[in-house]
Order: sequence, then structure tokens, then C-alpha cells
Amino acid sequence: MKALAITLLSLVATPALADEYFGFRSPTGNIHCAMYTFDGRAEARCDLRDYTPSYTKRPAGCQFDWGMAFAVGASGKGELACVSDTVQDPGNPVLPYGEAVSLGGISCVSAKTGMTCTNAEGHGFSVAKAKQKLF
Repeated sequence: MKALAITLLSLVATPALADEYFGFRSPTGNIHCAMYTFDGRAEARCDLRDYTPSYTKRPAGCQFDWGMAFAVGASGKGELACVSDTVQDPGNPVLPYGEAVSLGGISCVSAKTGMTCTNAEGHGFSVAKAKQKLF
């Protein structure tokens, strides 16, 4: 699978104060993602615009929005993100089906079945309109 080069964008949204940040979206526009580093730690996050929730229990201590945002760091398992912001941006470039982007040991792959982001430990998430999965 060949990697897609995406132009590194200046920080225009969240996460605030990121060292590096670039956003991308699925060809349908339903999934918007960002990869970024903060204090040298990489993370990938994807937000769904329209979805049937696979997770219905609010994360412990979450006071913000949840269920539509998923994240994974360079180590550890994928998680249901508790967020007060979004990585959705209509200006994000499209990551075509079959293409991948990587940052800091995390790779995200676009497919007709959704977006999957995985760290070097094999943990991450897969998201699509019909189903979301943490691993």
C-alpha cells in the first residue's frame, strides 16, 4: 500500500498547542481525522459526522461529548474520546481508499469499510457509520 503525502497544515483547530498537526477525511466526508504530536507524543483521532453508536456507556468522568470521537496514542489501546472540540474541517484533504498516512508510530488507513488507525503495538480503532471498534 503506498503512503499518501499530505501537506502538513498549520494548527487551525484542536488540539491546542500541538507540535505537529495535519487533518484528513474519508472520501465520503463522514469521517474526519487528525494526527498530531504534543510534547513529543503522537496521537491520532477520528470524529464521525453521522453514525450508529457502537458504544453507549459514557466514559468515566466525561463531562463533554462522546461516542463520535475515537483516539489512539503511540502506545496503549484505542479509546472512546471525551471531547469538547472537533477535528472536522471541510478543508481537510481526502485520504483516498487504500491509502495511508503515518505519524510517530501510528498509521491510519482509509478503506471503503471505514478508517482504521493503529499504533506499533497493534492497538487502535476502526470507525465507520455502521460500527466502531476499539482494540
